[in-house]
Formats: sequence, structure tokens, C-alpha cells
Amino acid sequence: MGYIEDLRKIVGTRPLILVGAVVGVMDEQDRILLQKRPSGVWGLPGGLLELAESAEEAGRREVWEETGIEIGALELVGVFSGEKYFVKLENGDEFYPVTIAYRTTDIKNKKIRIDGVETLDAQFFELTNLPAETSALVRTMIQKYTKYVE
Repeated sequence: MGYIEDLRKIVGTRPLILVGAVVGVMDEQDRILLQKRPSGVWGLPGGLLELAESAEEAGRREVWEETGIEIGALELVGVFSGEKYFVKLENGDEFYPVTIAYRTTDIKNKKIRIDGVETLDAQFFELTNLPAETSALVRTMIQKYTKYVE
């Protein structure tokens, strides 16, 4: 069992502040890697930090777990937090995420592998041609990423 599951046993569904990392993986054609989650929404690979894990380590781990792509060096793009990002899950759990967003072009392998659980699909997209089901948060993050690509 992970850190968050252990914490939830203690605090129940009460709001928490949770730190996560996402990574904008950019290929040589300046396309961005997005993953389709079970909710049907496309987003950046990423997730919450585990105990003793750095944000960079979490970003690399999550990209690997969710897409099968191994990445290297990361560039900090920004930190996203505040009331507008509040999340209430179907099971009643509530949290305010602090999301650390990174960008990388350091791709060690491009062979996409999806697990069919956390990720239903994963593809590289042109920044000007994102799927309609891309979340508003991800669109905001991608606007920041484009500053690095222009």
C-alpha cells in the first residue's frame, strides 16, 4: 500500500494537500505526449509523489509506468496550485493538488506501452491539434510549455 492510501486510513476523505509531478514529453517534431485516462480525458503523464521521492523522480517514474517511455533530464516549467485545482473524487476523497510541471526532450526510448488500467491510450500530438477531451488544466500547462518551443 502506498503513502496516500495509508494517509487516507487516518484522515478519511477530508481535504488534503497532495504534491504531484507531470511531464510534457516533447519529441523531435515538437509534439507532446498525452495519455488517455479511464475518464476519457487526455492529460500529461504524471502522478503523486511517494514518501522520500523527489518530484523529478516521480515525474520519470510516472511517465514510465503510464506510457512505457523512459526519459532523462527535466526542465521546470511551473507550479500549479490553489483553489481552482480542487479535486473531489467519486469515492469522496478531496484534495488540493500542488502540481510541479516539467518538460523534457530527453527521450531514451519512444516505444509506447499502455497498461489498459491507468492509461487507455498514449500518443504524441501537435500542440495546435490537441484532442477535444484535453482537460483545461492540461491546456493551461501546455500554454506554458509552448513558450519553450517557439
